[in-house]
Amino acid sequence: MLFNSIDFAIFLPIVFILYWFVTNRNLKLQNFLIVVSSYLFYGWWDWRFLSLILFSTIIDYTVGLSLSKEENKVKRKFLLWTSIIVNLGFLGFFKYYNFFLDNFITAFSFFGSEIKANSLNIILPVGISFYTFQTLSYTIDVYKRKLEPTRDFIAFSAFVSFFPQLVAGPIERATNLLPQFYKKRTFDYNKAVDGLRQILWGLFKKVVIADNSAEFANQIFNNSEDYSGSTLLIGALFFTFQIYGDFSGYSDIAIGTSRLFGFNLKRNFGFPYFSRDIAEFWRRWHISLSTWFRDYLYIPLGGSRGGTWMKIRNTFIIFIVSGFWHGANWTFIVWGALNAIYFLPLMLLNKNRLNTDVVAQGKYLPTTKEFINMLTTFGLTVLTWVFFRADNVGHAISYLSEIFSKSIFSLPDIIPKGLILLIGVFTLIEWFGKENEYAIENLKIYQSKFLRYSFYYGIALFIIFFGGKEQQFIYFQF
Repeated sequence: MLFNSIDFAIFLPIVFILYWFVTNRNLKLQNFLIVVSSYLFYGWWDWRFLSLILFSTIIDYTVGLSLSKEENKVKRKFLLWTSIIVNLGFLGFFKYYNFFLDNFITAFSFFGSEIKANSLNIILPVGISFYTFQTLSYTIDVYKRKLEPTRDFIAFSAFVSFFPQLVAGPIERATNLLPQFYKKRTFDYNKAVDGLRQILWGLFKKVVIADNSAEFANQIFNNSEDYSGSTLLIGALFFTFQIYGDFSGYSDIAIGTSRLFGFNLKRNFGFPYFSRDIAEFWRRWHISLSTWFRDYLYIPLGGSRGGTWMKIRNTFIIFIVSGFWHGANWTFIVWGALNAIYFLPLMLLNKNRLNTDVVAQGKYLPTTKEFINMLTTFGLTVLTWVFFRADNVGHAISYLSEIFSKSIFSLPDIIPKGLILLIGVFTLIEWFGKENEYAIENLKIYQSKFLRYSFYYGIALFIIFFGGKEQQFIYFQF
């Protein structure tokens, strides 16, 4: 079920009414409603894969209880690895089986040996990368004794399958979200209004910015051999805004929807395109994934505590694995490696923590240095997104080669002035709201009821009349 669909527009009010007016006096019944609603939400896409979520839930619930009773270190490690192997095994089979098979065959063909093996027609379950990491965080935290295992199977099932963030995050930690299912929740009008406001902004990002940008990005990327370098640059810029509007828009809708039901999810985006270096970018882009890899992979590998070689090794591992997490294609691995190359000089020179504050805080304009740094970081990010979007590595290289050819100085073949203006206005709103959790959280116009509601209705009208052709959320494929 898509957030930007009529189905969800009907589904959400029904669940909201049942949640607050029918089951509100019984916490366990409320949690059970969330489980049923979440399974319905996910099963709307393909009910067959509900068994995967249920199996993963049962495995990690059982492992968590067993860890609470076990003190033997060897047996505790065995339980932990049972959870890791089962969860990553499902993820690996559905997401990477054909990738490894095809590359295995290609490798042997390179040395003159022919291997015959058939690829499988495997359907990738939506959101499997997200809920797999979410359940793993629970098992690992219980193993490390950072979290007491739950004995409430309904609450744990709700944590694993919570529908607002089930298929594309944020990837929640059990330490943050699971305890919220234990506490009685009361309706908070201000919190609900804030949630609706964030949902509205998220829909605007997705339907107006991302979907309109996607039409031109797809046209240019799918026919890149027909266009000049200047047009290809326009296509890369449109994809840059498409993926931001698409994914941060999803996160806004997920976080806002959660607030309607009395839950607080972690922030997932912090205005990443205003970053002054790549390190800051990765502290602001897909925050829940970046911090997951930091805490559960980078730090256990030794983090930045070792020598120079260990720092380089760990940086490449974290970025390449992050790239591979996004999809079974060499383009994602190259994308991750490029980000590692961008990041390494900052880390080796101990400059990766220079920009931890909000750029131009309390000011309307950045300094000249901040502006140049933001522009440079944005430019480097645009180049890496070409690999993220391209069909294969060869396509990405030819795309970039044409951008850096003489044709970059020609007039673009495609100049959608209306969309460019719209993106410009959107960027300004994001800039002036960069000190908030999301751009329109605390606009000054809210002091006037007339201006406030005019602004809301204006956004709603843009969504209705200027929304692009409906596109599936990009991160559903991950």
